[in-house]
Amino acid sequence: MGQKILIVDDAAFMRMMIKDILTKNDFEVVGEAQDGNEAVEKYKELQPDLVTMDITMPEKDGLAALKEILQVNSNAKVIMCSAMGQQAMVIDAIQAGAKDFIVKPFQADRVIEAIQKALG
Repeated sequence: MGQKILIVDDAAFMRMMIKDILTKNDFEVVGEAQDGNEAVEKYKELQPDLVTMDITMPEKDGLAALKEILQVNSNAKVIMCSAMGQQAMVIDAIQAGAKDFIVKPFQADRVIEAIQKALG
């Protein structure tokens, strides 16, 4: 099986879309989270190789969760997912330590390219 990935998005439909893209490309989706709090808990529990993180979520947004995950593991690989028009938040995320970002609606080749690049 491929590398382990945690998918974080408050929309079940978006998680399903990413999961579909990943499983078709031999990545193993080890978990899903629907908000930032859950993302941090699942990260600690599952120790994934990479996290796809939505920026806009209830409870705790993706930026806050990204920073917390990086406190847990400074080498964590996190790719932010954002809708169009969130450039400022994407820049904040990259400066905070995100490896890359992908824009919704997802294009399968762009998702895979970002993940492969982040995983080296």
